Amino acid sequence: MLASLLACAPALRPLRGSPAPAVLPRAELPPGYRRVVFNWQLDDPDFTARGDGAARVAPPDSARLDFFLAGGSASGAALLIGNELRLPPRGEDMARRLVPPPPLLWAALGRLGVPGARDTVVRVDGDTLRADIANPVAWRLTFVRDTLRRVEHVGGGRIIEWVERAGAVVRYRHETSRRSLELTITRTDAVTGLDQAIWSLP
Repeated sequence: MLASLLACAPALRPLRGSPAPAVLPRAELPPGYRRVVFNWQLDDPDFTARGDGAARVAPPDSARLDFFLAGGSASGAALLIGNELRLPPRGEDMARRLVPPPPLLWAALGRLGVPGARDTVVRVDGDTLRADIANPVAWRLTFVRDTLRRVEHVGGGRIIEWVERAGAVVRYRHETSRRSLELTITRTDAVTGLDQAIWSLP
């Protein structure tokens, strides 16, 4: 069953460009607390849903995301602290469809959260740097200049899932389940602080 699912995922193509030292740009959360407001749409083989939401971000490695279904009938939340993703027990199944795993969720926020590995291969093609992490490849990273643009999770030589950032639009796609989530950022505000109560879930 797993083999047939992987067969549906696109094959990882060889890295393009010239070999380069295995040094990656620093992709970290910018200093200061932020509130990022977005619209979202989830496309799943079983249904489509949309709404709005907000991410409250506390550098260097903490964020809370809240999702509200259009029409106000339901909501969900997720806490991301380091490499740990916490979801409320109520509505957890829906939240897992909405929220990528931690490394890809961090990529959606512009932070590199992929586990490091000694076997890292880097190639540069113009202003684009690509890196394959681990052997066999577990992750492929794409930077344009110093900005993290795309993170791909790889298994068996195939791209299982990925996140791509292009301006105000962030796209997540799980290839084997044919599920995708698109966030369109409508506003980013600097805030002076965050209520400590947001770091707990009911």
